[in-house]
Amino acid sequence: MLALYLKNISQLLLNDVEKNQLILREIGLQALEKAIYAVKPKNLMENSIYIKNNKLFIENDEYDLQKFKKIYIIGGGKATAEMVFTLEKILISSKDIDYEGIINIPENLEKQELIKKSRISINLASHPIPNESGVKGTKSMMEIVEKSTENDLIFCLISGGGSALLPLPKQGIKLEDLQKVNSLLLSSGASIHEINIIRKHLSDFKGGNLVKKLYNSSGATLISLIISDVVGDNLDSIASGPTVPDKSRFEDVLEILKKYNLLGKIPSSVKEHLEMGLTDKSLENPKPNDECFTNIHNYLIGSVNSAVQEIKSFLDEKGFEVNYFSNNIIGEAREFGTSIYSLISQNVEELLDQNKSEKIALIGTGELTVTIKGNGVGGRNQEMLLGFLNYVKVKKINYNFLIIGANLDGIEGNSKAMGAIVDNYVLEQMISKNIDSEEFLENNDSNSFFKKLSVDLITGPTGCNVNDLILILLSREY
Repeated sequence: MLALYLKNISQLLLNDVEKNQLILREIGLQALEKAIYAVKPKNLMENSIYIKNNKLFIENDEYDLQKFKKIYIIGGGKATAEMVFTLEKILISSKDIDYEGIINIPENLEKQELIKKSRISINLASHPIPNESGVKGTKSMMEIVEKSTENDLIFCLISGGGSALLPLPKQGIKLEDLQKVNSLLLSSGASIHEINIIRKHLSDFKGGNLVKKLYNSSGATLISLIISDVVGDNLDSIASGPTVPDKSRFEDVLEILKKYNLLGKIPSSVKEHLEMGLTDKSLENPKPNDECFTNIHNYLIGSVNSAVQEIKSFLDEKGFEVNYFSNNIIGEAREFGTSIYSLISQNVEELLDQNKSEKIALIGTGELTVTIKGNGVGGRNQEMLLGFLNYVKVKKINYNFLIIGANLDGIEGNSKAMGAIVDNYVLEQMISKNIDSEEFLENNDSNSFFKKLSVDLITGPTGCNVNDLILILLSREY
């Protein structure tokens, strides 16, 4: 098969894998390639916006660009580089448009040639722990907001990863304090929604504070183009919602910190700010009825649903009975891994054993979490799949199966993989080589496990940023 993104496709399609299992691998990996292509920011942007006769069209809305004196572009996230390059191509198609701006993107993004050609300042920042470069870039965005006028248009490009890439600590909170809080949260097992509630209340940019600043400066028109990486596509959680109202409160922050036993571990400056917020309501982030959102237009232009629809059409053509079983997969990765066996068994019993279908595909999307206890290398999808293998190693399986767990960004956790694949062959190899899955699992070392069996998925950064994908293929022949 032709691989656009997978760099290790040859090792994944080994000749010694049994024929029917190899077919499932080929189909599954083709589906993964199609999923990545479907959520490439360039494709999502081009499908959502266009300019004709100096008018900008987004969904059912129309903006007369001749009314604006200047156009600014700001934002940040894992997908924002490709978003801005595509937006520039669209803007340049109208010769009279003048624009400038700055965005924050991950340091490891492989877009150097495009960066050199861009008229936008591309600032490299760190993820998932914020750094000084991220703060510097975010301050530059706020300077643009301050110098804008009511006759200007500001594009804000937002995607997942923006919470770390767009840091602007509240007054009195140092960057190193913010870094410590982020590290504590990422290893606590807290969901991304919970983590972002805390991030919003420690930021002068996120939680609608960007819009509050704009309203107090010029009241310029702002159009936010957003790609979702969160379960449920809640705009206030994507990149911690710099352009949308914040429904959460300081009380919620305290509850989350107590839930994960972090209240006694956070820096004193953070604790003092939270205590002030509990008593001084003026410190709260802007809420849904705040007038600062009057001239703000938010558009969700992409999510993992685009990938799901592409995969579903592909698998329908391949003769699979397709079931999108969940768009809300959350929780501890290893625990969800053990539940996959029950999910598979139920579908095998209902469909395969009753002659309803020879081939089944199960699709799930969401974002799991990992509570870090060891010092290994891995990520949430790899830990989930290792949890599955550790559970089924004593089970009898009389059907072909393939499971792909992938972070479509291309990188997950502290590994260089986007995820991994497991199937009958991997299970057999683990057992025959006497590899102790429990030991790898307890050390959070799932990537080392899958590298040993040559089934980790390697693409490098894809420029995408949506929810994770779980794809399960089942067939009768065994």
